[in-house]
Amino acid sequence: MNSDLLDALTALEQQKGISREVLIEAIEAALVTAYKRNFNQAQNVRVDLNLDTGSMIVYSRKNVVEEVEDDRLEISLEDAKAINPAYEVDDVVEQEVTPRNFGRIAAQTAKQVVTQRVREAERGRIYEEYVDSVDDIVVGTIERQDQRNIYLSLGKVEAALPLNEQIQGEQYKPQEHIRVYITKVERTTKGPQIIVSRTHPGLLRRLFEKEVPEIFDGTVEIKSIAREAGDRSKISVYAHNEEVDPVGSCVGAKGARVQTIVNELNGEKIDIVEWSEDPIVFVANALSPSKVLDVQVNEEEKSTTVVVPDYQLSLAIGKRGQNARLAAKLTGWKIDIKSETDARELGIYPSETSTFVPQMDDEDIEYDLYADDEE
Repeated sequence: MNSDLLDALTALEQQKGISREVLIEAIEAALVTAYKRNFNQAQNVRVDLNLDTGSMIVYSRKNVVEEVEDDRLEISLEDAKAINPAYEVDDVVEQEVTPRNFGRIAAQTAKQVVTQRVREAERGRIYEEYVDSVDDIVVGTIERQDQRNIYLSLGKVEAALPLNEQIQGEQYKPQEHIRVYITKVERTTKGPQIIVSRTHPGLLRRLFEKEVPEIFDGTVEIKSIAREAGDRSKISVYAHNEEVDPVGSCVGAKGARVQTIVNELNGEKIDIVEWSEDPIVFVANALSPSKVLDVQVNEEEKSTTVVVPDYQLSLAIGKRGQNARLAAKLTGWKIDIKSETDARELGIYPSETSTFVPQMDDEDIEYDLYADDEE
């Protein structure tokens, strides 16, 4: 064992944060295995590394017994006393058995151990770095793909974008940079495994936090998100300051802020509605861009019956029921939509429990992506 290795251990301790004592213990254990393997030995041995001189000595370890049954593991009391009269039964006798040509094997083994420990330390450091990034977004570079995953380079580590986390119809090109949401980081024998998503609602939340300063600083809060990735999403927002318009803050001047997010998601439509603790108001808002005439609430079943103008029925339901489905998911309330004519025929509109819900005039709508939403 030469001084170069000891210098290397010191450098690793300083640069990689790996304790020199931990490395020495690992090297000693590996040398014991190497000794037994290379010299066909089954005896108990101990390897001692002298940090001052860089020397390495192999000692056999034998138990002192009255009668020897296995001379590889035991030594008689008589033979032990010949070495040192102080030995008694059950003591352990150590004798140097360092092979003459063990230095080369020792150096090679030590190098392998150090390399392995450095690799493990790097993996541990990368894991700790990315485990703190779960529920956050990162930019990855597309490297390759197979039938199950697209693999992205995050710099120090590779992340997997599974098929079920990919936006349907989205094209992924090699070397393209995309934003992804980290859903899981796990330790494996090959290093940290990072799973990312393009479909998770958290991606939408983080994109709004990035683009809207009022959300980032807490002035505006995202209350809930309902998403059908690649097609359409709804997001409810609330301003803690009455003077702040939560929807307008998210939309931005001429729709600039939300348009940046729409572009990032390759045209995914986004409804931004104002949250309210009143389910009547919240459900009406959630059905945007449809106008709502009335919302009737059943608190016990947590369900609502919503009345809309006849000409708005298709818009309220949406293509394949998407608008109503997302509104229900956003609010947490079941929503049954009736046209004004049907509601009158059923005798539920107007009614004593009906509540008029004021709607925005067309000129008050700042941003509209949905002119083609009617069936």
